[in-house]
Amino acid sequence: MRYRDLGRSGLSVSEIGYGAWGIGESSWVGATEDASVRALHRAVDLGVNFIDTARGYGESERIVGQVVRERAGDEVLVATKVPPRNGVWPPADGTDPSEAFPGAYIRSSLETSLRASGLDHFDVFQFHVWSDEWVGRGDWLETVADLKSEGKIRSFGVSVNDHRPESALALVRSGAVDTVQVIYNVFDQTPADALLPACQEHGVGVIVRVALDEGGLTGRITADTTFPEGDWRNRYFRDDRPAQVERRVAAIVADLGIGQDEMAEYALRFVLSSPAVSTVIPGMRSVRNVERNTALSDGRPLTAGQLAVLAGHRWPRDFYA
Repeated sequence: MRYRDLGRSGLSVSEIGYGAWGIGESSWVGATEDASVRALHRAVDLGVNFIDTARGYGESERIVGQVVRERAGDEVLVATKVPPRNGVWPPADGTDPSEAFPGAYIRSSLETSLRASGLDHFDVFQFHVWSDEWVGRGDWLETVADLKSEGKIRSFGVSVNDHRPESALALVRSGAVDTVQVIYNVFDQTPADALLPACQEHGVGVIVRVALDEGGLTGRITADTTFPEGDWRNRYFRDDRPAQVERRVAAIVADLGIGQDEMAEYALRFVLSSPAVSTVIPGMRSVRNVERNTALSDGRPLTAGQLAVLAGHRWPRDFYA
């Protein structure tokens, strides 16, 4: 496993991290706790030292905390997130920071997460939504500073609103944040336009989520793909989107001259090709997925030609509108 600096935070993170939304048994159907625990342990065995969870991920914080406590000698770093108090994703224009992240609420949510996980601190504490209208307003920044001084968190970040990387540019430039978590993949390359360069310039660590487009870039989504009732992917892959994904992936595979089963590897390597990226956090609910994804941390870069092919397959910006 190879490691990268998490911006200026002083933390060194495995370039393949562990996204723990899918193991929380809430929005993703099919996870079992036994399988999740085995996958987490295997990830740590293979050098993964960064796990991302959230207060809103069902049982995820509890499961992650259990494994991290069992692996105390491995110095595994854990990131979690506080949901907005008003429950609005993404925040509406004009929302006051006191509605979403008042100081007392931030502290209360953190204490709940610490109890759920059994941990005494989090290495990265993130707001689960963000609006640049909040820079310099509210008492959230003072609360974050207090939590750092108390040793309850080591660094502060935000999870950037889906497909809106420009919504955190002012925050990054303000110097008030240590990390951002953002959607970045072959289909949505928008962060590379402004956010990733800004993070490099200001020493902000970048945590990439949805690097495989919730499964769209694994090569396994077809026009006939269905998901269990209650699984949130039924909304994500709505209407004719599975067919569109199948066609786009087939074109990428043909242009690269690779096998369909290699699509996920190339998609992850594309994300890791950016020097701004600190870690990518694919969801890994099985030992097989852990072993497949961690094997990519081998220092082998894509060629300029392969990167050009992948860069040419981004969706139009209005696709996610």
